[in-house]
Amino acid sequence: MRRLSNETLYLVPASVETPAYDRAASKLGVVHFGPGAFHRAHQAWYFDEMLKAGGDFAVCGVAVRSADVEAALRPQDGLYALAEREAEPRLRIIGSIREVLTAPRAPETVLARLADPGVRLVTSTVTEKGYCLTPAGDLDLGHPDIRRDLEGAGPPVSFPGWLATGLAARRAGGVAPFVALSCDNLSDNGKRLRRAVLQLVEAKGDRDLAAWIEGEVRFPSTMVDSITPATDDELREKVRRELGLEDAWPIQRERFVQWVVEDALGADADAFAAAGVTLTHDVAAFEKAKLRLLNGAHSTLAYVGLRLGHETVAQAMGDDALAGFVARMMREDIAASLPPTPGLDTAASIAAVLIRFRNPAIAHRLAQIAWDGSHKLPFRILETTAEALAEGRPVSRLAVPVAAWMHFVRARARAGEAITDPMADTLLDLGRRMTGDPAADVAPVLALAAVFPPAVAANARFRRALETAYAQLDTDPSAALAA
Repeated sequence: MRRLSNETLYLVPASVETPAYDRAASKLGVVHFGPGAFHRAHQAWYFDEMLKAGGDFAVCGVAVRSADVEAALRPQDGLYALAEREAEPRLRIIGSIREVLTAPRAPETVLARLADPGVRLVTSTVTEKGYCLTPAGDLDLGHPDIRRDLEGAGPPVSFPGWLATGLAARRAGGVAPFVALSCDNLSDNGKRLRRAVLQLVEAKGDRDLAAWIEGEVRFPSTMVDSITPATDDELREKVRRELGLEDAWPIQRERFVQWVVEDALGADADAFAAAGVTLTHDVAAFEKAKLRLLNGAHSTLAYVGLRLGHETVAQAMGDDALAGFVARMMREDIAASLPPTPGLDTAASIAAVLIRFRNPAIAHRLAQIAWDGSHKLPFRILETTAEALAEGRPVSRLAVPVAAWMHFVRARARAGEAITDPMADTLLDLGRRMTGDPAADVAPVLALAAVFPPAVAANARFRRALETAYAQLDTDPSAALAA
């Protein structure tokens, strides 16, 4: 079978959307570090929309280490299929990635792209570890990649090193700086990236470059959202059948996609807005809404759903009692914790989340969502709980996912099964000692200072609510869901 490429694009069936612009005439405007699955499902799709509207937003994808993406996409001229996994699926060919480079193999070309006056944006999805930060959020000067970049014996190794080197080249050439746009799931990602780059430059002793970056370079914060399952053989076969062409690395995601960007893009702001990007001066408010509505509800479905014998999010949402409980918790408890924010429609966000959870085409396993509960619950549920207690609002529903988490820990411990959690040993020890007595089981759990804020752990009202929910989930789950 022939392979997807510019040469074979005309063979794609008319039912599949293809790039509605002249790829050969499009100009590079973006360098993206980390062109993995999420970038190709998310930002590359948005840039495809912007190219369709006539902008100069073709992408040069740069892999910091692995050559896998280059090996897959270079023979395809950067083209790939994006499958939207819904009850009514849709397939589209994305053409925004014009070039794929692997930094260690072509460092001079990468630097040339970063110094190119036509490149206005440098975006990134390098995951949290790619920023080389300490737990306190500073640049880790002891990180092997940062040490190599500080030695300056060759081309950059780290992502902050590439940005610093690219900005130095632009300053030396009298070229305006690019906008550095982090698209990773880090709170205040723009500020964190800015801090890392500045600390690297300062550690090199280049005070003039540091001052120029501090005064001239924009690092907008962002929030990204779209469920993107990994590519599997089933997807490859589906794309092969529908296209009649081979695609080495197709991508799949849900239809819902969101990109929230701090309104500091300059001249490109209108193009982003026209493509559906939300521009705001308060990215943190959107992050909070996502964390509490989407992620908080996800954790609730995971722990309560597992308690009720469900395996996936869609199955859990098929349980009317559980789906109704989650909807009430979002509308009556979580929404009350979100301040009014221009551009953020909380009611619409809740409706969208509930629709997404019912998607039958994505098998999102509850057991996987249940990982790392001791780390996730403080941000997804307990911050909301602390605010509700302080403001005198009800907490009975908010106690249910925490009680269900306790049952999850107890069940795994009693079955001798492992738990994926940074506090696994502590939790399993607690679980083995749980007897089912609410007062006896709840007290040591609330004593976990790494999980429960003092205002929650010491609050008698929350303790009673948690004991009640724990007992109900043991003997009469329907009573807990009726809250």
